[in-house]
Amino acid sequence: MASLTVYSVLVVLFLTYGVVMAMKENDQIIKESNCETKMGLPCVLETFTSIFNTGSISNKCCGELVVLGKVCHSALVKRTLENPLFKDLNPVTIIAKSIQTWNNCLALIDSPSPSA
Repeated sequence: MASLTVYSVLVVLFLTYGVVMAMKENDQIIKESNCETKMGLPCVLETFTSIFNTGSISNKCCGELVVLGKVCHSALVKRTLENPLFKDLNPVTIIAKSIQTWNNCLALIDSPSPSA
């Protein structure tokens, strides 16, 4: 019984350490890459709403998102999910919407403009 308790404590410590390291990793990526300064506030809000709520993202904001980069985009979404204010959201759904938004914007920006 004592070994089960020790094992349980070790598992909890390991899981807690993993979560703390993931939080530090996202913060480090965001800081080192200057992620918070690469998009204008209107596009940040539009992108946030399209991922964490409902809505679409404009071509202009798709352009800013692609310039932000996938690494920054992912780190910012993951850090937002770590915030207790968003604890009721399903992380799998949010990550899926985040990937969908990224892929849609990337396809939009990479596609050639129609000729006039």
